[in-house]
Amino acid sequence: MKNGLTDVSYLLFVWQGVLLISLILLVYSLVDILKHSFKGNDKIIWVLVVLFLPILGSILYLISGRKQRLKLNAN
Repeated sequence: MKNGLTDVSYLLFVWQGVLLISLILLVYSLVDILKHSFKGNDKIIWVLVVLFLPILGSILYLISGRKQRLKLNAN
């Protein structure tokens, strides 16, 4: 019986870790999107993608969306 309780507590610990990582990814992606400029409606589209598909949307943004940001001159 003791082994069953450790399995459940281990799975709970893993699940909490996954939720924490997904929340951090979501917040980081949204802050990064809102801080930078994009062409046209790309900013709105990325915000919606990240909000409606939290884990997958954040990963997609970090892989491909960051390349779409506009580079601003520091002059």
